[in-house]
Amino acid sequence: MVNYQLLYKVLGSLLFLLASLLLFCAGIAFYYQEDDFMAFLVSMLFTFSCGFIMRYLGRDADNNLSRRDSYLLVTVTWVVFSLFGMLPFLISGYIGNVTDAFFETMSGFSTTGATILDNVEGLPHAMLYWRTQTQWIGGLGIVFFTIAILPSMVGNGSVKVFAAEATGPLRTKMHPRLSTMAKWIWSIYLALTVACILSFYFAGMGWFDSINYAMTTTATGGFSTHNDSAGFFHSPAIEYIAILFQFLAGINFMMLYVSIFKLRPGSLFKSSEFKLYITIILVATLWIGYMLIAHNGYGYEQAFRSALFHVVSFITTTGLSNDDAAVWPHLTWVILACLMFIGACSGSTTGGFKCVRGVMVLKVLRNEFHKRLHPNAVLPVKIDGVPVPRAQLNTLLAFFAIFTLMVLLTATLMIAAGIDNTNAITIALSCISNVGPTLGTQIGPVMSWAELPDYVKWLCSFLMLVGRLEIMSVLVLFTREFWKDN
Repeated sequence: MVNYQLLYKVLGSLLFLLASLLLFCAGIAFYYQEDDFMAFLVSMLFTFSCGFIMRYLGRDADNNLSRRDSYLLVTVTWVVFSLFGMLPFLISGYIGNVTDAFFETMSGFSTTGATILDNVEGLPHAMLYWRTQTQWIGGLGIVFFTIAILPSMVGNGSVKVFAAEATGPLRTKMHPRLSTMAKWIWSIYLALTVACILSFYFAGMGWFDSINYAMTTTATGGFSTHNDSAGFFHSPAIEYIAILFQFLAGINFMMLYVSIFKLRPGSLFKSSEFKLYITIILVATLWIGYMLIAHNGYGYEQAFRSALFHVVSFITTTGLSNDDAAVWPHLTWVILACLMFIGACSGSTTGGFKCVRGVMVLKVLRNEFHKRLHPNAVLPVKIDGVPVPRAQLNTLLAFFAIFTLMVLLTATLMIAAGIDNTNAITIALSCISNVGPTLGTQIGPVMSWAELPDYVKWLCSFLMLVGRLEIMSVLVLFTREFWKDN
């Protein structure tokens, strides 16, 4: 049976956390004397009240969290956070309907970065901060954040929750106490964010923009405080800083911990996943840069910067832009779509298929070619010298099949809704990979996210959720076996 009392207890505590974040935004609104103060205050009071009710319902709960409970807890948490997180948009009137408000909030928490707001510069400061704060919290995981600050909340279920919410098929060797490892990872995340804030500020941004762009960059989210994204500043220095921190946020955070805090930077280059990650970036940048020089008349530095910015932005599934990729040669769109699909490293804040799965696929293919010549050879698949269990390879196949089928199915539904073929495929791939904007600041050359039919927005919101939680953690809830008592 599902331990509902424990779910109420944890969700209540998480709503207290959400209420504190809303209260902080109310403070920002009060500081700037803008009209969204009451929206955040009312949202905070309602969220706190619901959290108190849930804590009361779960007052007698034990901390025995099963694997089934962990999958349900993680999925429900992300949906509940999006439902309560959309309240400021609705109450303030800056987003007029539930569909758009939920889409915007799910896009934030899942770090997708797709927005139905065509003029974000018309939002007050607190609302802009709330959007980027949702991405920063969602970057490493809502429940994972709870494990770091409240390790006793889920007791012996911490590892199960981590498995349900973490990204990637392989787990880096963990500290015996998961709460300690969670604090390490969040410390790295916080250090990257602070360093990014200071870098942006000294490059010429104001404090408010620096904080917002740093949070969305390190979370690889893509929400912006300006309509033209990073291109608003027309500053090569700011763009190179954004490239650097997007790149760092795309690396496995445990590898970052070892390389930075353990002073072993060479360990990064021993990782086959990191080597594939950096190789893809270099090859794609040179290819796109060449086409921008040859076909669009760009200078060498501008071509390199624009190409590198978009390559890193797309492979890390951030979605920031410094140029209008809609006017680039069509082949660059194919390259960027491939980068959206592959994603960066596991254990990072990014979405997509993940480079480690790419490494596994390449090694499986290599072994298949060898077996054509040596049918009786035993050729295990190894990642950095560690054999990959057969069960992991079966899971890889299942993940790839479901990922592909969901993209094709949802793209077909969008085509049936009247969306053209190119946009339908890129929208589906963008949402399930948590990229957000696909070409520049729009869905393709002419469409806006706000123009999508309501049912397509709900479909995109579902894709964002399953993409952020790596598909299986959500879809398992729709199986008959999950709800059986045994």
